[in-house]
Amino acid sequence: MSSLDLQSIDWQKLAQGYLQQKLAESVSSYNIRPNYPRLPQSLQLRDYQRQAVANWLRHRGRGTLKMATGSGKTITALAIATELYRQINLQVLLVICPYRHLVSQWAKECQRFNLNPILAFESVYNWQNDLAGQLYGVLAQQQPFLTIITTNSTFISEGFQSQLGFFPDRSLIVGDEVHNLGAPRLEACLPSHIGLRLGLSATPERYFDEEGTDSIMEYFGAILQPEFTLADAITKGALVPYNYYPILVELTPPESLIYGKLTQRIGWAISQNKSWSDNETLTSLLMRRSRLIGAATNKLPALYELMQDRLDTNHTLFYCGDGSVESGSSNYRRQLAAVTRILGRDLGYRVNTYTAETPVAEREKLQQQFEKGELQGLVAIRCLDEGVDIPCIQHAVILASTGNPRQFIQRRGRILRPHPQKQQANLFDMIVVPPEVDREVLDMERNLLRKEFKRFLEFADLAKNRVEATETLATLVTKYGLTSLS
Repeated sequence: MSSLDLQSIDWQKLAQGYLQQKLAESVSSYNIRPNYPRLPQSLQLRDYQRQAVANWLRHRGRGTLKMATGSGKTITALAIATELYRQINLQVLLVICPYRHLVSQWAKECQRFNLNPILAFESVYNWQNDLAGQLYGVLAQQQPFLTIITTNSTFISEGFQSQLGFFPDRSLIVGDEVHNLGAPRLEACLPSHIGLRLGLSATPERYFDEEGTDSIMEYFGAILQPEFTLADAITKGALVPYNYYPILVELTPPESLIYGKLTQRIGWAISQNKSWSDNETLTSLLMRRSRLIGAATNKLPALYELMQDRLDTNHTLFYCGDGSVESGSSNYRRQLAAVTRILGRDLGYRVNTYTAETPVAEREKLQQQFEKGELQGLVAIRCLDEGVDIPCIQHAVILASTGNPRQFIQRRGRILRPHPQKQQANLFDMIVVPPEVDREVLDMERNLLRKEFKRFLEFADLAKNRVEATETLATLVTKYGLTSLS
């Protein structure tokens, strides 16, 4: 097969052939040399992963896998690449990730699959010559297979795009956390000549961006059924069971006043422009209100009260917001610093910060200290939302989150990853109780809150302590008349 004609491939036959034998057994049907994709002998795919591989093959080499965070999307994608190499002699695997730490994690998994990937990020001098040389080797049939893992920012760079046209037809492009690739600039750079496409995400739909979501589905293919949900992941043992403890926090009077004014302006912005995706004024107002809620002052005493009875615990993650809190003076401090001070100085809980500014080497050191219990907790901002794998996390306190359901879903997946010393997880979620608003904006406010409360209730319903968790949230549902959360 000198070139790849997707229409000429019998995809049903490929899928049937895959199902008739285990990948682990099929490896012996071809010679294994370095840099050939193969399933690790120690790895046994879960049944839902095998089903995902077969479903993607049935859909003619395209599709988006919507799988719960922590359920093994990376392994599933590499299993697909392995099967494509076995059946149609796949030549190139290209993986696009939003962050550098995900490139490193993909590289580790690729090595388990007998692959030695090129890691393309930062300066072109670190990877461009290697990529050009290996591409030539593949095209000249001097090298059988090439794996390259890159970041979104490097992918759209001139240096990478100049090489993309030389990728052979028998290439597979994998979009990790594929929702990011719906952004216009990224979407415009996706290669049209590569026909084998796989999207991966627990949340492939873009928040308030139907056009971007449609672009993702048009390029990578529709979400394949059945989806692998959080409930499925817990039932199958891919994630651990959990307890969910909503902690209701009220705004201070000054914060309530600002909240009310922002809510009124949000209502006005919606009435002027019904489209959420291109309404810059609305987006700005929603972000300002989200920061206000995220940095609510009363979360700090609530944290102190919670943790003073939990000082003997380890492996606790604290999610903070980007805002500031007032600490008895006119000076505002970032919530990260305030939380770290309360935990470390006031309570003697051994913690350190973990942010996007933390150097990669320092992050690895912090993870090791956290794993060993030398650090009892990590205080983080956003950088743990997508892809970072710290399975020893047993407890999490969410002090702030955006209204974006993706962040909510990603964070709970971080917490529920299995670990040998972990039987269950505990999630403490600080939820701000909205203040009373004028009757004229009550209906609008109810609509804004409906989806958010629905998420909380769905998560509460899957918890081991579902009765207790649901009862706590029921007070908010009743107060705002959200008896119908559809």
